[in-house]
Amino acid sequence: MRILVVEQDEDLLTTLKNALETEGYSVNCLPPHASLVELVALRLPDAVIFGAPAPGSMAISTCRQFRTTGATARLPIVVLLDSPLEQDRLAVLSAGADDCLIKAVSPVELLIRLRNLLRRLNPALLESTLKVGDLTLDKNARRVHRQKKEVKLGPTEFRLLEFLMKSPGRVHSRSELRASLWGSDASVDERAVDVHIGRLRKGISLGKADKVIRTVRGAGYALRDF
Repeated sequence: MRILVVEQDEDLLTTLKNALETEGYSVNCLPPHASLVELVALRLPDAVIFGAPAPGSMAISTCRQFRTTGATARLPIVVLLDSPLEQDRLAVLSAGADDCLIKAVSPVELLIRLRNLLRRLNPALLESTLKVGDLTLDKNARRVHRQKKEVKLGPTEFRLLEFLMKSPGRVHSRSELRASLWGSDASVDERAVDVHIGRLRKGISLGKADKVIRTVRGAGYALRDF
């Protein structure tokens, strides 16, 4: 899983990065930035650890932006504050953070809280096997089965299916799907998503009448919630 850490203190950033990577997470780092939410939406991580320089408006406004932006509305957020005051933590939690800790928290406690948060909000992220209806995807073995019959998919189609299976029934825009596949690479046209959706449909569908991936006109695509 990919965790984004936003922190300006280099020593703390190094400590967090080392702890997360030791636990097996892939870690990306960014400094606090006015366009943080837009940058995160281009390539969604599995969770964000946001180190707020103070308990004031930046932490609160950033959490609110995350929650009101479609691509990041459900993104797990852990905020680290300098302030030990309960009222400051409550203000950040009220703004949309899933957890709020002081920056002096031990890396061990942070890791436990992060894992519990991911398990609670999206159990599929912690499982090596995803199951939706009669579809099974094994992330470790890189295999897909439909009705116990193995389906051969290319690497891009595999990643696309994995992304869709994490939230069956949810409609994803082309830009969101493009970001999940190629990150912030603007050279990839959104129409490429249509091509790979077509290939994925062909690979996992049982026939023309099998609407396993539905097209929502003007909105995007969704994996059928069996």
